[in-house]
Amino acid sequence: MKGKSGAKDFCVFALPGMFCFAAVVIVPFLYGVYLTLTDWNGVSSVKNFVGLSNFVGVVQDSQFWTSLLLTFKYVVFVVVIVNVLAFGIAYLLTRGIKGQNFFRAGFFTPNLIGGIVLGYIWQFVFSRVFVSIGEATGWSLFEISWLSDPTKAFAALVIVSVWQLSGYMILIYVAGFMGLSPDVMEAADIDGASGLVKLTNIIIPLMMSSITICLFLTLSRAFMVYDVNLSLTAGAPYGTTEMAAMHVYEKAFTSRQFGVGQAEALILFVIVAIISGLQVYLTKKQEVDA
Repeated sequence: MKGKSGAKDFCVFALPGMFCFAAVVIVPFLYGVYLTLTDWNGVSSVKNFVGLSNFVGVVQDSQFWTSLLLTFKYVVFVVVIVNVLAFGIAYLLTRGIKGQNFFRAGFFTPNLIGGIVLGYIWQFVFSRVFVSIGEATGWSLFEISWLSDPTKAFAALVIVSVWQLSGYMILIYVAGFMGLSPDVMEAADIDGASGLVKLTNIIIPLMMSSITICLFLTLSRAFMVYDVNLSLTAGAPYGTTEMAAMHVYEKAFTSRQFGVGQAEALILFVIVAIISGLQVYLTKKQEVDA
């Protein structure tokens, strides 16, 4: 009877979720791997098998590697700035300052705005507001739109991404700070530990679970950035801010080289999976129990 009951519970509770996961994730992924071996253009009903020639096309696509290198640079800036900023703000918002709940909600608000809308809002800021400030003050930093200069456009992408992602990470770090054992912190104070010593030897080790989650989320989101990239710069000027995800989309849907685009997407997926998995493994090894 127990076996029948267990099978029934599995079918009722687990099977629907497994079916949805397979239909939405596993099957499309396997179909995408199959498309890397064809010359499909995204429209034709004919899919000719071409073997590994699409991956040869990826190797020969210098623009893909340029966009991937730019994406790595973007990821480093975003991950470091977001986590340092979110950790610091979360620390301040758990010190009992007046109105800290209001500030928590305020910092989280940008995360609720969709990337497309967010990009267009900041496009107006960088192209109109900053230029108006430059004209009124004579400051050379704001004389022309940031989006017309490759270096400043890249900085604009980083700023917008940091502004969007920091609020969500702040909430995770706040939860981590609130979960710290008061007894441990009190013992550190009794032992005369300074603020820096407590931070490096007690707080950060006990916060490693939150750090692991935040690093994973920022890494995955930064590598796969597309919506902000599309609406803020659209790869301009002259393709110098085109990230890997945008290049993959353009290759598959604009250039109609769906096989090559899918091969590039698969390579990007493998890179992100390896880096994210390595990050989770290394940071989890640093986690300690209070």
